[in-house]
Amino acid sequence: MTPLGRRLLILFTAVLLLAGLGTGVVLHAAARADRADQPQSGGPAVSTGKLTLGQKGRLAFVNGAAGPHRTAVASVPSTDPRGGRTASDLKCARFYAATGTGVCLQSVTGVLKQSNRALLLDRNLRTLRTFPLAGTPSRARVSPSGRFVAWTVFVSGESYSSAFFSTRTSILDTRTMRLTPSLESFSVVLDGKPYHASDINFWGVTFAKDDDTFYATLNTANRTYLIRGSLSRHTVTTLIQNVECPSLSPDGTRVAFKKRVLSGATLWHEYVLDLTTLHETALAERHSVDDQAAWLDDHTVAYALPANGKVGSSDLWSVPADGKGAPRLLIAGASSPAPS
Repeated sequence: MTPLGRRLLILFTAVLLLAGLGTGVVLHAAARADRADQPQSGGPAVSTGKLTLGQKGRLAFVNGAAGPHRTAVASVPSTDPRGGRTASDLKCARFYAATGTGVCLQSVTGVLKQSNRALLLDRNLRTLRTFPLAGTPSRARVSPSGRFVAWTVFVSGESYSSAFFSTRTSILDTRTMRLTPSLESFSVVLDGKPYHASDINFWGVTFAKDDDTFYATLNTANRTYLIRGSLSRHTVTTLIQNVECPSLSPDGTRVAFKKRVLSGATLWHEYVLDLTTLHETALAERHSVDDQAAWLDDHTVAYALPANGKVGSSDLWSVPADGKGAPRLLIAGASSPAPS
């Protein structure tokens, strides 16, 4: 073989080796992606099926289990929350529902930017209206009657633990489709006096059954307050300090909330406040809870905690609302509980 022939043979062999290596890398990456989209060994069984809001005896939530149904709205039997999950085609960052009305907050990453939106849903999870969001989804709630929907987004900053953050909370009347873009348009009474400030933020709305009263967190001058608001009067009044992400009990007498237990630290414990006496009861959960809890019934509170070793994943836990007992795992790989 001539020297030129040997060089051509070596070049041809090198091209074949590189092509084989490239194909192997692509196939290996595809296999990893395929495995990442499959349920983890021993994980919950998740199957596609029809999901209807307001089904009695079902608990809806955002599925966090690995696989093709990750972030999908799913449900389980309330009596068997660790059983098989029925997943819908709807995927959400935050979700809540009541009386056949749902709200889904989505954050979709596009080619040029991230798109955030709120979807108003009917009982069959069909989208009735879509609303653009001014920031990253944070909290979502529906009034007990299904008439009012609220959501909170981070306009700047990524969490309530950020040194600088700004939120925007909106309320939608689903009967008239009138949107209040920001609660900052409401009049504020703080400690019995009219109050105005440029640093006011609201978050974490929870509604009463009268379709007028609501509770939320107001932040100003580095302090947080529980506020009681009136939708008809467009007013809010402060009740007590150091209350974040309130959640009103089904009987309307108590509020579950997260309380900052160390000044300047991102450490919260879950409490229940009696709205008549303003007496606070510390719940048995000793981990820091950065979530807006949901009441499963008048005696039990559910909330999300980070899952061990899983970045961006959470588990749902529950705890008695009287401060007794102990926390128990409700649903692994889940968030945004919405009891029927």
